[in-house]
Amino acid sequence: MNLRMSTGPHLLDKDTTQSLMLDVLIALIPATALGVYFFGVSAALVLLVCIVTAVLSELIWQVLMKKPVRITDFSAVVTGLILGLNLPANAPLWMAALGSAIAILLVKQLFGGIGHNFLNPAIFARAVLLASWPVHMTSYVLPQRLLLGSAAPSGVDVVASATPLLSTSQWSTMDLFIGNIPGTIGEVSKAAILVGFAYLLLRGTITWHVPTFFVGTVALLTWVLGGNPLTAVLTGGVLFGAVFMATDYVTNPMLRVGQCIFGVMCGVIVVVIRMYGGYPEGVTFAILFMNCITPLIDRYSKRKVYGEVKQHA
Repeated sequence: MNLRMSTGPHLLDKDTTQSLMLDVLIALIPATALGVYFFGVSAALVLLVCIVTAVLSELIWQVLMKKPVRITDFSAVVTGLILGLNLPANAPLWMAALGSAIAILLVKQLFGGIGHNFLNPAIFARAVLLASWPVHMTSYVLPQRLLLGSAAPSGVDVVASATPLLSTSQWSTMDLFIGNIPGTIGEVSKAAILVGFAYLLLRGTITWHVPTFFVGTVALLTWVLGGNPLTAVLTGGVLFGAVFMATDYVTNPMLRVGQCIFGVMCGVIVVVIRMYGGYPEGVTFAILFMNCITPLIDRYSKRKVYGEVKQHA
């Protein structure tokens, strides 16, 4: 019998996949609730279709492939919800369903299920939808209801850009922070995202390294290049991506130093795409690219094994 022993750490922990996924779902409640509040029934339908399709896709695959049914670990629910929160409230429901099926079947299950996918399923699906139907993915409606009595810009019904990145003068800093802006369902309210981030940190579900270095790099590099760092952070999907997608256990580096490198490089790619690329937003592509580089980061940032003898030439 052959045994393969990997290097440490080997830790015994009470957390399970189900408990970790429940923590993520709880952390997503503020962003989900405010997204539905701002955009109404259409947003709720998009989220519902994404979640149901994700769960059904996983169930059908596991039954057909005669594998253990694991939909009760809530990982499919998390994938569906995160994808839905990355879609505009006016996205066609067929597109939401197709995106969830792609995330679960093509990215997650085809590579062996949870823990074996090398790309974040939800963000890969968003990239496919963005490349295939860019008009649907970059046309955003204004919120139906606003918080704190702010007034929506007059004469604007739909914004055709990756959230108000190119026309921030129409919205105040408070509007950008609270979520009184057009955008995807989950990314508009930075306040709700930060509440979820605080919960995940308190629970120990994620660490601060990837989000802090990601967002910090975006702010610093934008400032160096002559932009407004606060606006850069409060517009687009930087905060949502940094907290809920770049921190995916499976697709980011294992060690802290690797996670810092991962966060910095994500931030650099986002700013380069925003400033010099053809897309006004680059969070999706930045995280996907760094997912592919994660094994290389792990290889060169791993700790030396205690007692290891150097190989002689």
